[in-house]
Amino acid sequence: MPRFAANLSMLYTELDFLDRFDAAARDGFKAVEYLFPYAFEARDIRARLDANGLQQVLFNAPPGNWDGGERGLACLPGREAEFREGIAKALDYAQALDCPRIHVMAGLIPEGKEREAVQPTYVENLRWAAAEAKKAGRDLLLEPINQRDIPRFFLNRQDHAHEIIGMIGADNLKVQMDLYHCQIVEGDVAMKIRKYLPTGRVAHFQIAGVPQRHEPDIGELNHPYLFSVIDEVAAQCGWQGWVGCEYRPARGAVPGGTSDGLGWLRDCTEAAKESE
Repeated sequence: MPRFAANLSMLYTELDFLDRFDAAARDGFKAVEYLFPYAFEARDIRARLDANGLQQVLFNAPPGNWDGGERGLACLPGREAEFREGIAKALDYAQALDCPRIHVMAGLIPEGKEREAVQPTYVENLRWAAAEAKKAGRDLLLEPINQRDIPRFFLNRQDHAHEIIGMIGADNLKVQMDLYHCQIVEGDVAMKIRKYLPTGRVAHFQIAGVPQRHEPDIGELNHPYLFSVIDEVAAQCGWQGWVGCEYRPARGAVPGGTSDGLGWLRDCTEAAKESE
């Protein structure tokens, strides 16, 4: 069975952010991820991690003006200085939280421009950022995201992400393969796992039911089968990463809403025990 990390931006949202670490640990999670740590002091987050025996496995670099609708700076011409400041801040937090991976959101294609026009900015920003992250011993991740959820998002397909990584050639630049987004944009998810995981360029998975983005036992994807594919391929290629649970509980932000929806995880755990 893959190792699952709780996404604290989407799970346990009835609780204050720092209290979600405790809740995740009580439900048996050994690792966490979330969108952004920057509203909190790194030492306060680290204290919650340590108190609960949790690993921090992923967070995002600063995205620009999130509340104003920005979803990353990497592809935006003229924002290079702000992009670099954000990467430096993310690396500082990664050091303090002992987090090995930082997701760099690509950003929205500016109105009036096409993808091809801003790709050089994206590539050069990532080339610089990967070199800085390499010095700090961190991986940077690229995530293809569907344009139904985020219209005009620059990076949408797995093949494009791998093409970008090939152009840059940095061994610490990798893909965050979100199976929810992959199903919406491309489908054929199991075959894409089989194709890309053995390359060594997939560092992290994320999951959610399609199309509502609820628990992975709700919707059109057969997640138990996909978990078995990940297990099979991981055993062949030596992958030892995490699967982030980046979904919105179907019950919403009510007391116990996340915990009550974890039947899928308990089923996976029982199945893994029976197979031993």
